Amino acid sequence: MIIRETIDLLCERFGNKLNSMRVSDVRIGMFLTAVELSDGSAGVAATHCADHPFCRKTERDFGPLTPSKIKGISVTDILYSEKNSGLISSLRMAVMNALSSTLLTEATYRIYRNCDPLEFLDLNEKMTVTIVGAFQSYIRKISAAGSRLNVLEMNREALNEEQRKYFVPAGDYATVIPESDIVIITGQTLVNDTIDNLLNSVADGTGVVVTGPSGSIIPDILFCNNVSIVGATRITDSRLMFDVVGEGGTGFHLFEYCAEKITLLR
Repeated sequence: MIIRETIDLLCERFGNKLNSMRVSDVRIGMFLTAVELSDGSAGVAATHCADHPFCRKTERDFGPLTPSKIKGISVTDILYSEKNSGLISSLRMAVMNALSSTLLTEATYRIYRNCDPLEFLDLNEKMTVTIVGAFQSYIRKISAAGSRLNVLEMNREALNEEQRKYFVPAGDYATVIPESDIVIITGQTLVNDTIDNLLNSVADGTGVVVTGPSGSIIPDILFCNNVSIVGATRITDSRLMFDVVGEGGTGFHLFEYCAEKITLLR
């Protein structure tokens, strides 16, 4: 729902101009997927490799949205593709973020540059905070504030030994999220299409943050679905972005070399 409604909103905002827009360049790195569009806009998203790369010869795909057939493809073909794979989801999200980058202006949204969403949260020991995803810096800061902390994560090994007392299996989200005062959700849930269930579990009055490079879409639909703060990524140098992504870079590498953090408030 979140993805589909945001795609429809992007199409509405761009109108007929979207029909002529194409992918000029693409990198699918180990951790991030990056695109540049024909209007010069750039975007990134987490690489979601859910697919097994080996299959029987009769099942091998050489059609649209496969290697050598992504550059030059229409943006709308990606947004509305009925093909289903982790890599296509990553590519679609990167395209949505690239499109959104030209619309995320201070005249339209409440945007704060070079700051983190945590700066807008009042954390104290009486609060229960749930983080979806093993955000290391957030775990350190929130636990230091004395808040009761849950970390919903699929892989327990993503937390170090000291942090594992906060670990909650990702499948238990419907138990811990409704009891939380603040929920911080990785933007990667937009790529793997789990964000709808997470947001549907949020209780009234809970503060909800979506953050990370993948979550850099226009926030209108997120804001209509319980989200109050979005931590996004603004690409400042697309050429360096491709180098970073192609060389195995992650989010913190982007912020070091070719991007800035921006925070959007509802």
